[in-house]
Amino acid sequence: MLRWLRERRAAGAARSASVPAEAKASRTGAILALHGAGRPVWTSRSYAALARAGYMRNPVAYRCVRMVAEAAAALPWLVYESGREAGEHPLLALLDRPNPRLAGGALMEAAYGHLLLSGNAYLEAVAIDGAVRELHVLRPDRMAVVPDADGWPAAYEYAANGRSVRFEQEGGGPVPPILHLAQFHPLDDHYGFAPIDAAQASLDLHNQAGAWNKALLDNAARPSGALVYQAKDGGNLSETQFERLKAELEANFQGAANAGRPLLLEGGLAWQAMSHSPREMDYLEAKNNAAREIALAFGVPPMLLGIPGDNTYANYREANLAFWRQTVLPLAGRTAQALGRWLAPAFGGDLRLWYDVDEVEALSAEREAVWRRVKGADFLSEDEKRAAVGYGPREG
Repeated sequence: MLRWLRERRAAGAARSASVPAEAKASRTGAILALHGAGRPVWTSRSYAALARAGYMRNPVAYRCVRMVAEAAAALPWLVYESGREAGEHPLLALLDRPNPRLAGGALMEAAYGHLLLSGNAYLEAVAIDGAVRELHVLRPDRMAVVPDADGWPAAYEYAANGRSVRFEQEGGGPVPPILHLAQFHPLDDHYGFAPIDAAQASLDLHNQAGAWNKALLDNAARPSGALVYQAKDGGNLSETQFERLKAELEANFQGAANAGRPLLLEGGLAWQAMSHSPREMDYLEAKNNAAREIALAFGVPPMLLGIPGDNTYANYREANLAFWRQTVLPLAGRTAQALGRWLAPAFGGDLRLWYDVDEVEALSAEREAVWRRVKGADFLSEDEKRAAVGYGPREG
């Protein structure tokens, strides 16, 4: 017993001696420290459930994701080196052909789609001999953030088919292997908040309205009700009469093929409705209102989707301009900044990645108005006018 106590004291003294001296660090480090295994966190639904209920089964959410992702992915990239636009650059070539399977537009469209449906998008950089050769987009539901002792992302784990791959973010190549794009989340330090999460209530309402309408059509477009037996003698239907009436109703009055068929009631039977009619429920307005809320969550003006009752914009042209200015360009700008900071060290020099707004046809009228104002500004020199519209000084 005494020997065991001496060994315990010696072990405690060794542990005390191994504790490092106090060092300065962020005061929030102890608060942010995460000591559990990293895993994806979802507020109320899994990514697969949201993708099925929204993108795969709801036409409004599907169209919103397609519109935003396709528009942002169609923007051409520009590379500025030391403040001057580079006509040709290896970074542009990589973004144009990121891997043998996908072109640049398809890669970015998939990344934007994941970002809209999960709030997160992950890009993998494949480096060979110290140079980035390929870019790949990874599914967010298979990726997990692995924080370090201070709570900052130190690695990422990608799991598929019962196997997992760990991507260390430090010391593995010219750039970190994973770029994590995330929408702002007020309650999560690592994962983003998806627009489709904010529209869950409206998404459920819109989907259930369609399911209710389909069930109503399958039931010959008749609302729920009851056959009330009102016999003068106050008796009840016999078992044989009840089964016969039930079989007759199922065979002759249910289903779309029997829609509009008259129901003949006899023997003290009376029909009594037990649900609200579509007019009483204001069915169409409720469904259109849910569709508007889904569109607004994604930043798509409802007018562009043909949803009736939206008079926010005077015409389609103004709605399309607002879509580009308020939704597509901010998304593309944040992505360009993140891609530029991630990939610039692999190509050396002072690089900045941005998008070419001059190629957006929806902004042509706005661009022409700017050019007219700049051209009429006599107090500006030619180089100042070129700088005002985004061009460098004339050579020579």
